[in-house]
Amino acid sequence: MVATLPDGIAFGGEGLAALSSGDRAWLEDALARVVPLLPVPVARAELELVRDARMRALHARHLAIDETTDVMTFAQNAPGAPIDADVAVCIDEARRRGECLDHGMRGEILLYALHALLHACGHDDRDPASHARMHAEEDRILEAAGFGRLFEAGEGTS
Repeated sequence: MVATLPDGIAFGGEGLAALSSGDRAWLEDALARVVPLLPVPVARAELELVRDARMRALHARHLAIDETTDVMTFAQNAPGAPIDADVAVCIDEARRRGECLDHGMRGEILLYALHALLHACGHDDRDPASHARMHAEEDRILEAAGFGRLFEAGEGTS
């Protein structure tokens, strides 16, 4: 499989080295299938793959929560405008959660990336109604891209 990331999307971060070349190619292909299904185009999205220590520091700095989390979105765009965002995806959390799920670490990372991109589109999940709408949109996109309902299957991101 020869995969390239969609225009405007880039991977980086310390966690990139923890991915095999097969994992990275799978994720690139998966994002190439998912990104065109977003409600707005991506102008720029830097997906930083981080380990627990970096995610914990980001979580503490920006939300005053001294623990790791799965994904954080730093959107620079207004809701509805083309996506311009920095995203931190915790590969350690994806590995832990993915071990218990059929879709594994790869599927978790894809779910976290999609979740972050939907936040940059203006989706929120802070109350039960918005949570349900956002995760229904994740499932819709993932099903249309051929991955099935990863969130419902694992109750992944919050």
